Amino acid sequence: MHVLGIDAGGTKTVALLADADGQVVGEGRAGGANLQAHGELEVEKVLHHVIDLALDGYGASPVAVCLGLAGVDRDGDGEVIRGIMRRLGFRERTLIVNDALIALVAGVPLGQGDGTVGQGVVLISGTGSIAYGVNSRGQAARAGGWGSSLGDEGSGYWIGRRALKAVARDADGRGPRTRLTPLVLAHFSVSRPEQLVSEIYDHVQGKRAIASLGQTVDQARAEGDVVATEIMRKAADELTLAAASVVARLEMRGEQFPILLSGGMMRGAQWLATAVTNRLAEVAPRSAVGSLEVEPAIGAVRLALAEARGGIRIPPYLDAN
Repeated sequence: MHVLGIDAGGTKTVALLADADGQVVGEGRAGGANLQAHGELEVEKVLHHVIDLALDGYGASPVAVCLGLAGVDRDGDGEVIRGIMRRLGFRERTLIVNDALIALVAGVPLGQGDGTVGQGVVLISGTGSIAYGVNSRGQAARAGGWGSSLGDEGSGYWIGRRALKAVARDADGRGPRTRLTPLVLAHFSVSRPEQLVSEIYDHVQGKRAIASLGQTVDQARAEGDVVATEIMRKAADELTLAAASVVARLEMRGEQFPILLSGGMMRGAQWLATAVTNRLAEVAPRSAVGSLEVEPAIGAVRLALAEARGGIRIPPYLDAN
């Protein structure tokens, strides 16, 4: 028996084929597969590619599949992704869940025998951002995950946009001088701020390029730049606020549970992870904050295995109608 677990994010997509013991035996990797950012056709192409790579050399089809992708617990997006998976040949035993859920399951074991999701919170800062948690009663809540136009505060893209605005204001004399200007220009391999216009608006990878500025902002912060420091401080505040909302709504403040930090910004900007960890000590004093040390796709593998063995109970949202 084999199962397939897929993590489709804004920057990268990972598919893992695993055996009945959860050991990974096949792997596929490609670029981002976010429905809002890339569109339905591109998402289908990326998923088809990573699945082919993961299944290469294995004749049998997986008995269960779990796909974690941002926004799929909203009705419209979920139906689009289900249609894609059906076209790719996966009609039965296919779980399509929010990518935050698979990240949580990657770090918090499922209940033995009953397939329940364990108590905990995951706070993700990658291309986008979201906080997601499950309490001891099996109820879920989320904060963030609204996408770049409506939210994603504290994400790499959110940080990158503020850096670009700071550079524009510096160039115009409308804002303070900032170390971000030479660092951002070097990041895009241009010599003048006005050249950033074509880099951002004319290139297909504009959003990904903006999101990748997060570590550049952290570098400027480390060099003492006041503007960059304020951007990063505000990012830590916003991420903490998202986690605090989830903890409060699930009534978990006084309980013991893990808080997992995940995503490219949490891995690549140590200051941000440390600042958020320190703030979370006030939000949930008995929680244990740590980094997610494995691929979120491992959580998708675990959910697919539970589905193959009799079914998984996806935690219902606390405020669901």
